[in-house]
Amino acid sequence: QVQLVGSGGGLVQAGGSLRLSCAASGGRYPMGWFRQAPGKEREFVAAINTSGPTFYMDSVKGRFTISRDNAKNTVFFQMNSLKPEDTALYYCAADPDGDFRDFRAWAYWGQGTQVTVSS
Repeated sequence: QVQLVGSGGGLVQAGGSLRLSCAASGGRYPMGWFRQAPGKEREFVAAINTSGPTFYMDSVKGRFTISRDNAKNTVFFQMNSLKPEDTALYYCAADPDGDFRDFRAWAYWGQGTQVTVSS
């Protein structure tokens, strides 16, 4: 059984940084981060394959970096130059089948961690 445990959210001022982590147990899979703001659909933010290739939504390119430590089966998400519009509940996910930008393609989810960016 795959379990994902996310951590690292918080409150930060615009321009600040946060680092999220997601520890996985039960297997090694491509992993990703999604976010969901109140009243909006869950949206793709970034993903990383097991061998390292990464993918990002356009609005976070150059600001956010996804990486992984396969020895610890953990994915990290460094978020720099945060903006108020980045405020959302962030979810890590694992094991996509199909279009990885579609949240419905992912099999496993973490519990979500809140990121709030004040202006």
